[in-house]
Amino acid sequence: MTDLPRFRAAAAPALSAPSRRSVLAGALGAAALAAGRPVRAAEPGLLRVGYQKYGTLVLLKGKGLLEQRLKPLGYRVAWAEFPSGPPLLEALNAGAIDLGSAGEAPPIFAQAASADLRYVANEPPAPLGEAILVPRDSKVQSVADLRGRTIALNKGSNVHFLLVRALAEAGVPYEAVNLAWLSPADAGAAFARGAVDAWVIWDPFLASAERSTGARTLVTGQGLAPNRQFYLSTRSATETHRDAIEAALTAIGEIDAWAKDNTDAVAAELAPSVGIPAPVLTVALRRLAYGVTPLDPATVADQQRVADTFHALGLLPKPLRVADAVWTPARNG
Repeated sequence: MTDLPRFRAAAAPALSAPSRRSVLAGALGAAALAAGRPVRAAEPGLLRVGYQKYGTLVLLKGKGLLEQRLKPLGYRVAWAEFPSGPPLLEALNAGAIDLGSAGEAPPIFAQAASADLRYVANEPPAPLGEAILVPRDSKVQSVADLRGRTIALNKGSNVHFLLVRALAEAGVPYEAVNLAWLSPADAGAAFARGAVDAWVIWDPFLASAERSTGARTLVTGQGLAPNRQFYLSTRSATETHRDAIEAALTAIGEIDAWAKDNTDAVAAELAPSVGIPAPVLTVALRRLAYGVTPLDPATVADQQRVADTFHALGLLPKPLRVADAVWTPARNG
């Protein structure tokens, strides 16, 4: 797994407070443009998998287990790395990949941009794996104190929903905070130098910031956001690659079962590629939940609440029904 680039913080761009309209345009614009272009059809005999540099799919890639499981089916595998869930789902909607994973919010925006999105499986909730951080010496003591402050987060990511829920619970209007849309690398740099007042982030960047900056946690996802990881595909890919996707989910389950009982080994394996020390990764890995399964009614209901929340805020152009995008082996696409 040494072929993956190391994590480096980049300089943060100028910060601003986008309006609801600009949030919607940013979250849906690229995906909608991709959906408006001719979509590449799934290619027989090739499963294209999108992954982020931390998580089960990275381990699957590093161990070559997916290739082993798919070779008897006459498949080869092509891998593509993405910095976060939103661009991965943009690529999925555009037909550039067939399978990938992301947190709660990106699939909502992706489904709003394309009815072809399919949820194929999910991991159990891991609410402690995301949080709102503030600097150690910050005067901010609660979420209510974030009113009028500048908060960094990745646009349309899983932590977007966490922030919305946390603000609502604290009685702070969504419009009462300034949102700085930054990638984890840029947000980490801005947070470290004090250019933002708070940072909403997920593991392993969360564990890294806690260790390197002494950041304080205002809230985690506990009681606010489940922080599930979803495995996602498209109608075309589930039709063309049904057997391959089922085999991939089986392989993911095997990796999960190993990783659950070998967090130190997983951390040592991921550290060179992620660029975060193994002891820090171990903290993050112990906050994960393992065990890939089809979406059950409770999971669909939780995800529907995410969709309804974003629609109520005006961040989705129309209501959507999550259940329409749930795929199972018994369904034809």
